[in-house]
Amino acid sequence: MGNYEKVPKGFKFYGTHVGIKKKRKDFGLIVADAICHAAAVFTKNTFCGECIPIGRAHVENAELQAVVVTSGIANVATGQTGRENEYRILDSVSNQLQIETNNILPSSTGVIGPQLPIDLIETFLDAETIELKENYEDFAHAILTTDQQIKVRSITIGEATILGVVKGSGMIEPNMATMLAYVLTDAKIEKEEIYPMLKTAVDQSFNTISIDSDTSTSDTVAFLASRHYDVDKAALQMGLNQLCKELALAVVKDAEGATKTMFVTVKNAESKEQAKLAGKSIINSPLVKTALFGNDPNWGRIAMALGKTEGLVFDLNKVEIYYGDYAIFSNNNEEKQHIDQIAAYIKQHEDIYLTVDLHHGTECFEVIGCDLSYEYVKINSDYST
Repeated sequence: MGNYEKVPKGFKFYGTHVGIKKKRKDFGLIVADAICHAAAVFTKNTFCGECIPIGRAHVENAELQAVVVTSGIANVATGQTGRENEYRILDSVSNQLQIETNNILPSSTGVIGPQLPIDLIETFLDAETIELKENYEDFAHAILTTDQQIKVRSITIGEATILGVVKGSGMIEPNMATMLAYVLTDAKIEKEEIYPMLKTAVDQSFNTISIDSDTSTSDTVAFLASRHYDVDKAALQMGLNQLCKELALAVVKDAEGATKTMFVTVKNAESKEQAKLAGKSIINSPLVKTALFGNDPNWGRIAMALGKTEGLVFDLNKVEIYYGDYAIFSNNNEEKQHIDQIAAYIKQHEDIYLTVDLHHGTECFEVIGCDLSYEYVKINSDYST
C-alpha cells in the first residue's frame, strides 16, 4: 500500500476515541455528501450482532448515506437493551450530521456479551462536533480490534475510483457473503446492479478465505456508490473483484499469530462448490495448520481433510497432491524422493502453494488460509480478560 490511497469523490471520514476501549480509537464514520446507491452482505451466523438486522433493513431499499462503526464490543447477545443502544447511536449520529437514521448502516465489532457504554458514547457525540476529513486513516484505525495494521486499497477504473477499507484478524471464515469491509466508489451504478456486483466480488474474494473456520457474528461487506462518473460495467466489475481479492488477502496476511499463508487450489473437481469445500476442509484443519507452522510436509493430513469433505466425489487412486512444483502423493503412493525439497520449500517461503488434482472433472477453485501458531492461542486464550 502506498502512503495514501485515492479516495472516491463524495466521501469523508471520521475516527476517534469515545471510551469503548481504554485508549485506542473505537468509533468511526464514513459519510457521503448525498444518498448513495448501496448494497451489503452480512454474516450467516444466527447469533449475530444487534447491528446486523438493523443494517439489513436500512440497506433494503439500496440506499445509504453513512456508515457508523463501534469497535471493542460486538454488541452480540445483548438483547433488547443492545438493540436500543444501536438505535441510540444512530439517533446521535443522525442529529449531528442531519442524515436520516434509516440511511445509516451500523456495525459493531469486538468482545461478545457486554453492553456498549452507551452513556459515554452519547455524551461524547452530544458534546463534540464531528469534523469529517477526506483522509481515511482515523476511520481505518477506529474499526480495528486485534488487527496489527490498517488494511486499505484503492483502484482507478476510467475516471472512477474504488476504495476499500477492511478490518479482520481472527474469528474469520466469512460465509455470506469479526470481518468488516467498506467499499466506496464514485462510479455510477444503478440500484438493481449494485447487489449482484457486490455478491459476485465477495464470492470470489472474502468467501474464499479462512483464518480459523469461525464465522464472525458481525461479518459485513458494504458497497456504496456516490454516482459521479460513467464507467464501463465490465471493467468496473473486474476492478471490484480485484480490489476485494486484495483486501481478503490482506486480512489473511494480518491473521492473528500467522507466520505463513497457504493458497490451496483444488482442480479437476466435479463442481466449483466441491472444489471450494475440499479446499476449505484443508485450510480449516487444525492438523494441517499446525503442520504448516512447524514446516512439516505431512501430506497425510491433507488426505484426511479431503476424505472428510462432505459430498466430495473422487477416486483416491487418481488424486495428486503438490507442494509448489513438487508432487508428494500420486498413484496412491507417497513420492518420498521429494520430501526434503518440500520441507525446504515450506521452511523458506511465507506463501505456500498447495495443489490437489482430483482428476474427476473440470472445475477448479482456490481458497486462502494460514498456519496456526502459539501466538494465535496466546491471543485468543485471554481475549476477554
